[in-house]
Amino acid sequence: MATKSNSAFMKPMTVSADLAAVVGKGPMPRSEVVKKIWVYIKGKNLQNPKNKRNIIADANLKKVFGGKAEVSMFEMTKLVSKHLS
Repeated sequence: MATKSNSAFMKPMTVSADLAAVVGKGPMPRSEVVKKIWVYIKGKNLQNPKNKRNIIADANLKKVFGGKAEVSMFEMTKLVSKHLS
Protein backbone atom coordinates (compact mmCIF):
# COMPACT_ATOMS: atom_id res chain seq x y z
CA MET A 1 0.00 0.00 0.00
CA ALA A 2 2.80 2.44 0.90
CA THR A 3 4.35 2.09 -2.56
CA LYS A 4 1.09 3.26 -4.15
CA SER A 5 1.00 6.56 -2.23
CA ASN A 6 4.73 6.97 -2.84
CA SER A 7 4.32 6.63 -6.61
CA ALA A 8 1.53 9.23 -6.45
CA PHE A 9 3.96 11.54 -4.65
CA MET A 10 6.52 11.01 -7.43
CA LYS A 11 4.02 11.39 -10.30
CA PRO A 12 4.74 14.47 -12.45
CA MET A 13 2.00 17.06 -11.98
CA THR A 14 0.95 20.09 -13.96
CA VAL A 15 2.21 23.31 -12.35
CA SER A 16 0.01 26.44 -12.44
CA ALA A 17 1.38 29.60 -14.08
CA ASP A 18 1.67 31.33 -10.67
CA LEU A 19 3.63 28.43 -9.21
CA ALA A 20 5.78 28.14 -12.36
CA ALA A 21 7.01 31.70 -11.68
CA VAL A 22 8.63 30.28 -8.52
CA VAL A 23 9.67 26.70 -9.43
CA GLY A 24 9.85 26.76 -13.24
CA LYS A 25 7.64 25.06 -15.81
CA GLY A 26 6.21 21.62 -15.05
CA PRO A 27 5.24 18.91 -15.17
CA MET A 28 7.20 17.81 -12.11
CA PRO A 29 6.56 15.62 -9.06
CA ARG A 30 5.27 17.25 -5.88
CA SER A 31 8.54 16.36 -4.09
CA GLU A 32 10.50 18.34 -6.72
CA VAL A 33 8.09 21.29 -6.46
CA VAL A 34 8.58 21.46 -2.67
CA LYS A 35 12.36 21.19 -3.06
CA LYS A 36 12.41 24.04 -5.59
CA ILE A 37 10.18 26.23 -3.42
CA TRP A 38 12.68 25.84 -0.56
CA VAL A 39 15.57 26.73 -2.87
CA TYR A 40 13.61 29.86 -3.85
CA ILE A 41 12.73 30.75 -0.22
CA LYS A 42 16.32 30.28 1.00
CA GLY A 43 17.80 32.02 -2.05
CA LYS A 44 15.67 35.11 -1.41
CA ASN A 45 15.96 34.85 2.39
CA LEU A 46 12.18 34.68 2.89
CA GLN A 47 12.09 32.76 6.17
CA ASN A 48 10.91 34.79 9.14
CA PRO A 49 14.11 35.35 11.19
CA LYS A 50 12.13 35.18 14.47
CA ASN A 51 10.28 32.00 13.48
CA LYS A 52 12.03 29.95 10.78
CA ARG A 53 8.90 27.83 10.26
CA ASN A 54 7.15 30.83 8.73
CA ILE A 55 7.69 31.99 5.18
CA ILE A 56 7.34 35.64 4.26
CA ALA A 57 5.86 35.87 0.76
CA ASP A 58 7.33 38.05 -1.97
CA ALA A 59 5.15 39.06 -4.95
CA ASN A 60 5.51 35.66 -6.68
CA LEU A 61 4.81 33.62 -3.55
CA LYS A 62 1.81 35.80 -2.62
CA LYS A 63 0.06 34.55 -5.77
CA VAL A 64 0.76 30.94 -4.74
CA PHE A 65 -0.23 31.61 -1.10
CA GLY A 66 -3.62 33.08 -2.00
CA GLY A 67 -2.53 36.64 -1.25
CA LYS A 68 -1.21 35.90 2.25
CA ALA A 69 1.87 37.83 3.36
CA GLU A 70 3.15 35.10 5.68
CA VAL A 71 2.35 31.39 6.01
CA SER A 72 3.67 28.48 8.08
CA MET A 73 5.51 25.58 6.42
CA PHE A 74 2.49 23.35 6.97
CA GLU A 75 0.07 25.85 5.47
CA MET A 76 2.45 26.36 2.53
CA THR A 77 2.22 22.66 1.56
CA LYS A 78 -1.59 22.87 1.50
CA LEU A 79 -1.61 26.12 -0.51
CA VAL A 80 0.92 24.78 -3.03
CA SER A 81 -1.28 21.70 -3.61
CA LYS A 82 -3.96 23.97 -5.09
CA HIS A 83 -1.49 24.89 -7.84
CA LEU A 84 -0.80 21.27 -8.85
CA SER A 85 -3.06 19.12 -10.97
